[in-house]
Amino acid sequence: MLTKRQLFLQHIAPTSPEPLMLEIERAAGMYLYGPNNKKYLDLIAGISVSNLGHCHPEVVAAVQEQAAKYMHLMVYGEYVYTPQVQLATLLTEQLPPTLNSVYFVNSGTEATEGALKLAKRYTGRSEIISFKNAYHGSTHGSLSIMGSETFKNAFRPLLPDCRNICYNEPSDLAHITERTACVVAEPVQAESGIHPPQNDFLKALRKRCTEVGALLILDEIQTGFGRTGALFAFEHYGIVPDVLLLAKGMGGGMPIGVFVADKKLMQVFSHNPILGHITTFGGHPVTCAASLATLKVLLRENYIAQIPEKEALFYQLLVHPSIKAVRSKGLMMAVEFSDFPFTKKVIDACIAKGLITDWFLFADNCLRIAPPLIISHEQIKWACRIILECLEEVTA
Repeated sequence: MLTKRQLFLQHIAPTSPEPLMLEIERAAGMYLYGPNNKKYLDLIAGISVSNLGHCHPEVVAAVQEQAAKYMHLMVYGEYVYTPQVQLATLLTEQLPPTLNSVYFVNSGTEATEGALKLAKRYTGRSEIISFKNAYHGSTHGSLSIMGSETFKNAFRPLLPDCRNICYNEPSDLAHITERTACVVAEPVQAESGIHPPQNDFLKALRKRCTEVGALLILDEIQTGFGRTGALFAFEHYGIVPDVLLLAKGMGGGMPIGVFVADKKLMQVFSHNPILGHITTFGGHPVTCAASLATLKVLLRENYIAQIPEKEALFYQLLVHPSIKAVRSKGLMMAVEFSDFPFTKKVIDACIAKGLITDWFLFADNCLRIAPPLIISHEQIKWACRIILECLEEVTA
């Protein structure tokens, strides 16, 4: 009889030549548990997803309660689902008045796809501008605006009329013109190894988009729901986007995404043609219930307020000759080393010692730190101690 690992290799479509092959039996709070009850502290939260940790009791209860009432009934936008309405209402109450209409999808890349269609339909323009070293998802439209040729070249031809410009480079904003439908930007570039905006770059970007009538789409798929020390990262920078993308951390571990805009923008999907953008499972009642519970906990507890001191503790402890730099915005950090082979050895050593971490798509010489927001000071100290131990082993 084949083992579970053999069946995995035989039947699960691969995404890399050497998958981690970690077997996980259960998860709770900050920890994942293997078949022999081996405990792993999760320092990446499923790539910035499990902001409240794993199997938060209120999220689990919301899922169970809603699943017992009803699950899928009809495609999104036709029936009035209570958890959907409650989530959209609570979410928009936390946002500026112009972000008042929510379109539910299943993932971050679907949010990107919907926002691109919205921008082209609303403006009547075709050009889409995004940034080098930016990641917005892997579906066809999202891939077209990705800022890495390495990941794009094998799948060309892609969506036409897309241009990449440089993040934190004010002179490149001149490329945004009256033929630009939208500019898609991360408030903090993530997959490049955590690069926050510098010198009011986002304010200049907002100003330029307004001047030429292009929509500013902010991708907060990874930064949203508290990750940076504010509920939404754009709050740090004194701007408001035309369209906001959210996913990852908003579901408490369940798959969900949204793009949010003003009603006057969103209504273009309702005519010429009708059903201009549709989805079967977007806004699923169970995922909306999970997201609603997640948002309520984040608003009630002080996890977000604690992020600056936790961020500072990582900085205080992560000191080693092999660390070239540490960059962060809240609990979203990159620890830079010399090259990928060194980083991979550190990651493997950490996992062997029960600490799960990772690297970045466009910065494979950097160690990713993006733990659940519930991480304690003691857990931070333990994680940093393990990283430093692994650095000593690898450098030796």
